[in-house]
Amino acid sequence: MAPSPVRIGALASGNGSNLQAIVDQCDSGAIPGKVVLVLSDKRNAGALQRAADHGIPHRFIDPGLFSDRGMYDTNLVEELLKAKVDLVVLAGYMRLVSDQFVDTFPNRVMNIHPSLLPAFPGLHVQRQALEHGARFSGCTVHFVDKGLDTGPIIQQAVVPILPDDTVETLSKRILREEHR
Repeated sequence: MAPSPVRIGALASGNGSNLQAIVDQCDSGAIPGKVVLVLSDKRNAGALQRAADHGIPHRFIDPGLFSDRGMYDTNLVEELLKAKVDLVVLAGYMRLVSDQFVDTFPNRVMNIHPSLLPAFPGLHVQRQALEHGARFSGCTVHFVDKGLDTGPIIQQAVVPILPDDTVETLSKRILREEHR
């Protein structure tokens, strides 16, 4: 008997291109899973429309309705547990998750980060790489721990930085690798 597909819950804040890549890879069988829930902290996130287009349950959860990050994350955790997710992916999710969130899903939260960690954690990483004079950048898939982009690395892809690169051109090339 074939094992059940991994039930994936996704958190996304933006356009959802990484979410789309994950859905496509699941549909093709390259990822032995199925996205069963998409949650967003942004009402108009493109990821929510992408989920709707694929018939994936989705929901905007307004962080402004909660007194602190812990209470917001408690709500996210409740939704993910109700959906019986096996794995949580942060696909362009632009918020830190709480320790409680990580503790609820130990070694089951993955993030896609647009740099070669441990270099350039956090935000605005392409600008950081260009300002630092780095010759290479890229992206990292890693498990989320309680630090900022410090969890165990799963996979990385290298993208050379070209002499005429801007934040936009470098970001576009890195995003292609993120999707892969």
